[in-house]
Amino acid sequence: MLCRSVAVELEVTRELNKLLHSIETAYLNIIREVVEYAVKHNVTHATQLHGLFYSKYRLEYPSLNSQLIIQAIRQAVQVAKSFMEERRKGLAYKPYPEVRSVSIRFVETTWNYEEFVGSIAPVRIAISLLGGRREAWLRPHKRFWLFW
Repeated sequence: MLCRSVAVELEVTRELNKLLHSIETAYLNIIREVVEYAVKHNVTHATQLHGLFYSKYRLEYPSLNSQLIIQAIRQAVQVAKSFMEERRKGLAYKPYPEVRSVSIRFVETTWNYEEFVGSIAPVRIAISLLGGRREAWLRPHKRFWLFW
Protein backbone atom coordinates (compact mmCIF):
# COMPACT_ATOMS: atom_id res chain seq x y z
CA MET A 1 0.00 0.00 0.00
CA LEU A 2 1.30 3.42 -0.95
CA CYS A 3 0.87 6.19 1.61
CA ARG A 4 1.30 9.84 0.88
CA SER A 5 1.40 12.70 3.36
CA VAL A 6 0.83 16.23 2.18
CA ALA A 7 1.19 19.16 4.57
CA VAL A 8 -1.22 22.03 4.12
CA GLU A 9 -1.71 25.36 5.83
CA LEU A 10 -5.00 26.20 7.47
CA GLU A 11 -6.70 29.58 7.35
CA VAL A 12 -8.42 29.78 10.71
CA THR A 13 -10.38 32.28 12.76
CA ARG A 14 -8.97 33.68 15.99
CA GLU A 15 -11.23 31.38 18.04
CA LEU A 16 -10.14 28.28 16.14
CA ASN A 17 -6.51 29.39 16.35
CA LYS A 18 -6.75 29.56 20.18
CA LEU A 19 -8.39 26.14 20.20
CA LEU A 20 -5.66 24.64 18.00
CA HIS A 21 -3.01 26.22 20.23
CA SER A 22 -4.52 24.61 23.33
CA ILE A 23 -4.64 21.26 21.54
CA GLU A 24 -1.02 21.68 20.45
CA THR A 25 0.01 22.41 24.04
CA ALA A 26 -1.75 19.28 25.33
CA TYR A 27 -0.26 17.23 22.45
CA LEU A 28 3.24 18.52 23.25
CA ASN A 29 2.85 17.75 26.97
CA ILE A 30 1.76 14.19 26.18
CA ILE A 31 4.73 13.64 23.88
CA ARG A 32 7.22 15.04 26.39
CA GLU A 33 5.96 12.89 29.26
CA VAL A 34 5.76 9.70 27.20
CA VAL A 35 9.22 10.24 25.68
CA GLU A 36 10.75 10.82 29.09
CA TYR A 37 9.16 7.63 30.46
CA ALA A 38 10.12 5.61 27.37
CA VAL A 39 13.77 6.65 27.52
CA LYS A 40 14.02 6.23 31.31
CA HIS A 41 12.49 2.74 31.28
CA ASN A 42 13.79 1.69 27.83
CA VAL A 43 10.30 1.01 26.43
CA THR A 44 9.92 1.42 22.67
CA HIS A 45 6.73 -0.45 21.91
CA ALA A 46 3.72 1.73 21.14
CA THR A 47 1.28 -0.87 22.50
CA GLN A 48 2.99 -0.98 25.89
CA LEU A 49 3.05 2.80 26.18
CA HIS A 50 -0.53 3.00 24.93
CA GLY A 51 -1.60 0.66 27.71
CA LEU A 52 0.26 2.71 30.31
CA PHE A 53 -0.70 6.22 29.26
CA TYR A 54 -3.93 6.22 27.23
CA SER A 55 -6.38 6.04 30.14
CA LYS A 56 -4.35 8.60 32.11
CA TYR A 57 -4.55 11.15 29.30
CA ARG A 58 -8.21 10.41 28.58
CA LEU A 59 -8.93 11.43 32.18
CA GLU A 60 -6.53 14.37 32.12
CA TYR A 61 -7.80 15.75 28.77
CA PRO A 62 -11.44 14.54 28.56
CA SER A 63 -12.38 16.80 25.67
CA LEU A 64 -9.34 15.93 23.53
CA ASN A 65 -10.07 13.61 20.62
CA SER A 66 -8.91 10.07 21.42
CA GLN A 67 -7.17 9.74 18.05
CA LEU A 68 -4.97 12.73 18.91
CA ILE A 69 -3.88 11.03 22.13
CA ILE A 70 -3.08 7.84 20.23
CA GLN A 71 -1.12 9.78 17.60
CA ALA A 72 0.81 11.68 20.30
CA ILE A 73 1.83 8.40 21.93
CA ARG A 74 2.92 6.99 18.55
CA GLN A 75 4.89 10.14 17.77
CA ALA A 76 6.54 9.95 21.20
CA VAL A 77 7.62 6.37 20.46
CA GLN A 78 9.27 7.54 17.23
CA VAL A 79 11.12 10.31 19.08
CA ALA A 80 12.24 7.92 21.83
CA LYS A 81 13.46 5.28 19.36
CA SER A 82 15.39 7.88 17.39
CA PHE A 83 16.97 9.31 20.54
CA MET A 84 17.95 5.91 21.88
CA GLU A 85 19.52 5.01 18.54
CA GLU A 86 21.52 8.25 18.53
CA ARG A 87 22.60 7.64 22.13
CA ARG A 88 23.76 4.12 21.21
CA LYS A 89 25.88 5.59 18.43
CA GLY A 90 27.32 8.13 20.88
CA LEU A 91 25.75 11.15 19.17
CA ALA A 92 23.38 12.19 21.98
CA TYR A 93 24.87 14.01 24.94
CA LYS A 94 21.76 14.76 26.98
CA PRO A 95 20.00 12.26 29.24
CA TYR A 96 16.61 12.89 27.58
CA PRO A 97 15.52 14.22 24.19
CA GLU A 98 14.37 17.80 23.99
CA VAL A 99 10.96 18.06 22.32
CA ARG A 100 10.45 21.70 21.43
CA SER A 101 7.77 21.61 18.79
CA VAL A 102 5.39 19.07 17.35
CA SER A 103 3.47 18.49 14.19
CA ILE A 104 -0.06 17.44 15.03
CA ARG A 105 -1.03 14.47 12.91
CA PHE A 106 -4.69 14.02 12.11
CA VAL A 107 -5.49 10.49 10.99
CA GLU A 108 -8.17 9.78 8.45
CA THR A 109 -10.81 9.13 11.11
CA THR A 110 -10.53 12.62 12.63
CA TRP A 111 -11.61 14.33 9.45
CA ASN A 112 -14.06 13.40 6.73
CA TYR A 113 -11.96 11.95 3.91
CA GLU A 114 -14.87 10.94 1.62
CA GLU A 115 -16.34 14.43 1.65
CA PHE A 116 -12.91 15.92 1.05
CA VAL A 117 -12.00 13.83 -1.99
CA GLY A 118 -15.55 14.01 -3.35
CA SER A 119 -15.44 17.77 -3.72
CA ILE A 120 -14.35 19.37 -6.99
CA ALA A 121 -11.79 21.66 -5.37
CA PRO A 122 -10.85 20.53 -1.87
CA VAL A 123 -10.32 23.78 0.00
CA ARG A 124 -11.82 23.04 3.43
CA ILE A 125 -11.98 20.21 5.92
CA ALA A 126 -14.00 19.49 9.04
CA ILE A 127 -11.82 18.41 11.97
CA SER A 128 -13.00 16.79 15.19
CA LEU A 129 -11.78 19.07 17.94
CA LEU A 130 -12.90 20.06 21.41
CA GLY A 131 -16.66 20.44 21.47
CA GLY A 132 -17.40 18.91 18.05
CA ARG A 133 -16.42 19.28 14.42
CA ARG A 134 -14.94 22.56 13.22
CA GLU A 135 -14.41 23.65 9.63
CA ALA A 136 -11.03 24.96 8.56
CA TRP A 137 -10.15 26.40 5.18
CA LEU A 138 -7.02 25.12 3.47
CA ARG A 139 -4.32 27.16 1.83
CA PRO A 140 -3.08 24.48 -0.60
CA HIS A 141 0.53 24.43 -1.68
CA LYS A 142 1.69 23.76 -5.25
CA ARG A 143 2.76 20.23 -4.22
CA PHE A 144 -0.74 19.57 -2.96
CA TRP A 145 -2.26 20.35 -6.36
CA LEU A 146 0.38 18.22 -8.11
CA PHE A 147 -0.55 15.32 -5.86
CA TRP A 148 -4.28 15.95 -6.29
